[in-house]
Amino acid sequence: MLEALLSGLIQVFSWPAIGYLGLGIVLGVWLGVLPGVGGVTGLILLLPFTYTMDPVSAFALMLGMFAVTTTSDTIASVMLGIPGTAASQATVMDGYPLAQKGQADRALGAAYTCSAFGGVVGAIVLTLSVPLIKPILTLFSTPEYFMLSLLGICMVGALSGSSMSKGLVIGAFGMLLGVIGEGSFNGEARYYFGVEYLLNTPPLVGVVLGLFAIPELLEMATRNTSISRVDQDQSQGGGMMQGVRDVFKNWWLVLKSSTLGVYIGMLPGLGASIVDWAAYGMAVQTTKGTNRFGRGDIRGVIAPESANNAQRGGALIPTLTFGIPGDFAMSILLGAMLVQGLRPGMEMLTTKLDITFAMIWTLIIANVVSALLLMAIGRQVAKAIFVDGHYMVPVVILFVFMGSWLGAQSMGDLILLWSMGVLGLFMKRSGWPRPPLIIALVLGPNMENSLVISNRIYGTLGWLERTPSILIGLVIVLTIAATAMGVLKKSRAKPTSANALDGKLSVEGGERNAFVAILLALAFVAFFAAAIYFAQDFHPTNMQYPVAVSVAALFLLAIVVFKELGVARSEIAALGDFRQAWSRAYEKARLGVGLKFVLWVAVAVFGCWLIGQKLSIATFIFAYMIVWGTKPLWQAAVFAVGGYAFITLFYDWTMHIPFQRPFLLGLLGN
Repeated sequence: MLEALLSGLIQVFSWPAIGYLGLGIVLGVWLGVLPGVGGVTGLILLLPFTYTMDPVSAFALMLGMFAVTTTSDTIASVMLGIPGTAASQATVMDGYPLAQKGQADRALGAAYTCSAFGGVVGAIVLTLSVPLIKPILTLFSTPEYFMLSLLGICMVGALSGSSMSKGLVIGAFGMLLGVIGEGSFNGEARYYFGVEYLLNTPPLVGVVLGLFAIPELLEMATRNTSISRVDQDQSQGGGMMQGVRDVFKNWWLVLKSSTLGVYIGMLPGLGASIVDWAAYGMAVQTTKGTNRFGRGDIRGVIAPESANNAQRGGALIPTLTFGIPGDFAMSILLGAMLVQGLRPGMEMLTTKLDITFAMIWTLIIANVVSALLLMAIGRQVAKAIFVDGHYMVPVVILFVFMGSWLGAQSMGDLILLWSMGVLGLFMKRSGWPRPPLIIALVLGPNMENSLVISNRIYGTLGWLERTPSILIGLVIVLTIAATAMGVLKKSRAKPTSANALDGKLSVEGGERNAFVAILLALAFVAFFAAAIYFAQDFHPTNMQYPVAVSVAALFLLAIVVFKELGVARSEIAALGDFRQAWSRAYEKARLGVGLKFVLWVAVAVFGCWLIGQKLSIATFIFAYMIVWGTKPLWQAAVFAVGGYAFITLFYDWTMHIPFQRPFLLGLLGN
């Protein structure tokens, strides 16, 4: 084994493998920064170039790029409050509030350092675990995958936001979105209403960008502010090196999170989706002084960033040893293995062990080098939080529109983006947490498949007698109970003096507005009731899951409405009149200007259909800077032309993605 370990290292440092590794790292840094692009797109683009390479060089290029995206995607999570990938959702919880405090460089410094440590520690744990891998993987079957998915959704629902009931309702909403399209039994189409776009599950990237990006862009557009809520000379406790020191101070958390990341990464279909939240939940439950989590606690950055980098190594194991790709990215890597003449199985742990270790060394080197590279430029990147928001919005909106288009490359993607943006606006302004929707949408389809298969094999709910399922069920109960006790303890605690900045932070699920929350709750009641009604026409196997989810959600919604009605009645009593109470709630939520902004986005979406993406996005940028930003005409023109040129050069000429055919062009007969 030691000989194979050294042989793998030598092969990685041999030419041309080391050159391809460097190229992969640079590409990974670039692709990870762009919202909606990420590592999967990079793997698709690079795969054809690896056909004539030797195996070590091919995987140096692909894994070097892929591993780095979980480091560079932190920039979007911290700077914009937009999860760069599904594995960086939890980083938003504390990373973005730190940026709003003017401490983005501290958050980035900590993230890059623990990413490097997480990748190295994860690889070491992975290497030591090779003899134990097969027994661990064979312990889990479909019932355990269902229970682990349920654990992930419950954990996120319980940890994100100040109301556990709201978090679980949003998780159920995401689970129902995941059943849109073909059912798990006989391919029956569900909830598609004759719309071809709805024959498939809504693309994740459009949902993420709509829920998170549109509301945050709205904040910058309407409050005339930068990302930071304080001036540069007023920020305290920041600095890149402070983030590095934070990592060394919390070394035990890094070690725990990295180890957890490796073993969660081994779970096919689950690892990348739940790893950051599992680490975040562990940090909340096992560290002292957790009252600052969600408001800019650096430990809320360290834990998920350590885990998601270590997860990459763990995800390789089922792919290499069983030929079971954990996700779409691993499917692409599996295809690359087959092209190179490598067969997954015991061969990769015996005669081809040196290539397996070469892949592990690639992950280690890529994580360390990318962290150093990003640290070198991180200070300059962090300064963007103090830039006038009216210069940031046009740039980000370009990536949001084009990133969403990469989902299914249909106008449905842009309509989905806008719809999720409206929903995200109402959720943010009324204390409904958004992260549970994302993880539930990711896990929902696999969850239903696992449930259907488990019921067939073990009988309906007979699989609950399996010991691993029972243990995971206990963890779910303990997670919900511990969170409920924590919420109750906080509600009974005496109020303490808070930082004056806390009221300005974009704390996930932290805003409270009973009237808007009730409106949204009633909308969810109608949604889940309609889901039950339309499910009556489905095959019984395809009906059970959405009906069960909807019934549970309606029960939780009753709790939410009861609590919010109590708050609303108190506000009406204080003001003496319902109309005054509603008017105050409307102004507090700033719905007027918010709806005006999403109307602008709707016009831009319509423009993409009418005149095409390039002209529509460039026109939006120009009009925004003139009307909202009140910038000089020449600056608006420069930004608009630059946006048009970038879309053409990168998305059109480099990525070769198809664009929407303009309706007006069709009228002209071209």
